[in-house]
Amino acid sequence: MTVRRLTTTLACLAAVWAAASTTVGTAVPARAAEGAPRPAPVVRTHDGALRGSAGDGYRTFEGIPYAAAPVGDLRWAPPRPAAPWTGVRDATRPGSACPQQAGEVPGGSTDEDCLRLNVTAPADASPRRPKPVLVWLHGGGFTTGAGSSYDAHRLAVRGDVVVVTVNYRLGALGFLGHDGLPGSGTFGLADQQAALRWVRADIGALGGDARDVTLAGESAGGFGVCAQLASPSAAGLFERAIIQSGPCTGRPERPFAPAAASLSAVRAAGARFAAEVGCGSVRDAVACLRHVSVARLLAAQDADQRPAYGTALLPYDPGTALERGRFHHVPVLIGNTRDEGNGWAAGIIQAGNPVTPDTWPDVVAAFFPGPARAAAVVRAYPVTGSDGGPVFGAVIGDSNFACPTLRAAALLSARVPVWRYEFADEHAPSLTAGTPPFPLGAPHASELPYLFDLGGRPRTMTAAQHRLAGLMIDYWTGFVRTGDPNGVLRPDTDPPAWRSGAVQSLVPDRTGPARTAARHRCGFWDTRP
Repeated sequence: MTVRRLTTTLACLAAVWAAASTTVGTAVPARAAEGAPRPAPVVRTHDGALRGSAGDGYRTFEGIPYAAAPVGDLRWAPPRPAAPWTGVRDATRPGSACPQQAGEVPGGSTDEDCLRLNVTAPADASPRRPKPVLVWLHGGGFTTGAGSSYDAHRLAVRGDVVVVTVNYRLGALGFLGHDGLPGSGTFGLADQQAALRWVRADIGALGGDARDVTLAGESAGGFGVCAQLASPSAAGLFERAIIQSGPCTGRPERPFAPAAASLSAVRAAGARFAAEVGCGSVRDAVACLRHVSVARLLAAQDADQRPAYGTALLPYDPGTALERGRFHHVPVLIGNTRDEGNGWAAGIIQAGNPVTPDTWPDVVAAFFPGPARAAAVVRAYPVTGSDGGPVFGAVIGDSNFACPTLRAAALLSARVPVWRYEFADEHAPSLTAGTPPFPLGAPHASELPYLFDLGGRPRTMTAAQHRLAGLMIDYWTGFVRTGDPNGVLRPDTDPPAWRSGAVQSLVPDRTGPARTAARHRCGFWDTRP
């Protein structure tokens, strides 16, 4: 196996496995399993009236526009207000996912009129009895995903909170950089802020407390939370933050975890992209790009998408912002899964790149250029036989997720309350089809079915896993409601307390504090560029 072959495989798989590990199938509302939806009362927002659906103890309002369709001259422009409507708008179906290739959204999407959000609220939530709000940013490597894939009714009912799931622009449409284009590299992040402003203005009509908002996300969505923590224009838009497998201190040279890149690097990538679609040499490249079909844009964009820092929205890389204390000082819940890298390792192996004692040095060299660095990784993580897959997964997970997450938590905790976790259920329900070449343990995104019904389809779990799911919902919504994951634990269930300053290991019937830095060899990675 050559380094070139592995690098080519990586270019195809980096985003694919980011999406595959969170593949949830077609977004089907939970009520589909309950028979015909029941109409919900009409609510009135600033833009117009909405009628959603009622479930067992909750209500949903789907496909709500929070910004104008970014089409025509609004393609690659900051989000603009949505147009008001007359009459009662049907809010019983989610809107289109933002443009993306097939992956998390089967069949993909080419519909740019996608800046929509979905609200799930407890049945008794009302303007007179508002509930705390959780705003969720989906993952998918900044190239795939949709808010509607995350059915939040268990969070809403058990946790007694209002949950908002958000679409935002993806891929080149969300993060294109180009000289002279205001907002270069940050359009998707600007969409997230527009959604938060909609929440401030309108969630009260749907039973949410507009002044009690927690911003949360996983993977690219978790990094979106990091970016909003570091963004001056997000000031005052949320009171707490939850970061799941989206370490704020990720590095763009490491291809698996989300990270930001400099504006100059994003603009250079944008120039190559413009040339690829035939707009590189024209006088007005942006005007040309705005006339290129969505399908052609998707076919030409890189699998790897990075938001830009050095911009008005994101002046500093989030890791630098944390180091300097230049972030919004709100309580944070942050963590990762124990075996983050195993899904990617399995995908690369299944694509024809075996990891053996003989091939291991070439594999490492593809990700850590420079003979001294590669040799150090090989020594720290030796492959001695058939353990190549798990060792490769450990390198990916430790370097891209576990150790950067611990680093981010340490930087945050110097200034704000921080609660740390590691999801470690080695028998978590699989999110991918087929049989992997080795047991995946608790890979990237494996905690999501414990919080959401993904694609409207509850996963098969054991009784112990159901108990863990209930406990995690209690932890998460306790944090949303009080800033402390212990805030609403139920005494009758004898829940394990979550100690501030400790990493809470989340395992069925064995949840409690754990030491994770040594397991993930963070002493090694903390000294490596």
